[in-house]
Amino acid sequence: MQPPNAPPTKSPYRKVAKDDLILRDVLATDRTVLANERTLLSYVRTALGLLAGGASLIHFFDVGWLQVAGWVMVPFAPLVLVAGLWSFQRVRKNLKHLR
Repeated sequence: MQPPNAPPTKSPYRKVAKDDLILRDVLATDRTVLANERTLLSYVRTALGLLAGGASLIHFFDVGWLQVAGWVMVPFAPLVLVAGLWSFQRVRKNLKHLR
């Protein structure tokens, strides 16, 4: 995973011309696009789970270490969401010329 300010890497699919694809390649591209969307939804689900879990720990428990765990989980939720969106956009950009 590259940092956001790193120079863009070349797409691993840059050597493949769209006209050279056969049906198997087109279907593989479609599976990759769907897997990328499924992965994004997993990141969103994880971020929502962290947010809900952290808020629940903060709200319902008076034990100090559980509240600390909740306060640690809440800020990680947007970080996970941003990481998922960044990953989704990177793969989507690499596959754009094949679709």
